[in-house]
Amino acid sequence: MKEFITTDQAPAAIGTYSQAVPHRGTLYISGQIPLDPETMEIVADDFRQQISQVLDNLDAICRAAEVSLNDVIKFTVYLTELDNFPLVNEAMQTRLSQPFPARAVVEVSALPKGVAVEIDAVVDLTP
Repeated sequence: MKEFITTDQAPAAIGTYSQAVPHRGTLYISGQIPLDPETMEIVADDFRQQISQVLDNLDAICRAAEVSLNDVIKFTVYLTELDNFPLVNEAMQTRLSQPFPARAVVEVSALPKGVAVEIDAVVDLTP
């Protein structure tokens, strides 16, 4: 039977997916957008607030799996504007310890609910 990780400290899935699925020592976290887990509303239009909420959501899912953001081995960041790339670096630098995980950043034309950022993650469950 397939396992999954879920927490009410991160937004509930808004589609047909799980917040995260562990498999063979790795946790695959679905893309997180800047939704407040209590209200399921977008936190703000401000990009800094959006990226902070996305990282909070990812952190909550990591904690539910008894790991941390520092156990992430790869992030994929989706941005509607690559001009926000320096702010992604700034936010991650304040929340993560070195060595930093691998990362891909992709500019997309749109994201769910009109947000500016979405991030998914692959996490090592055997730190």
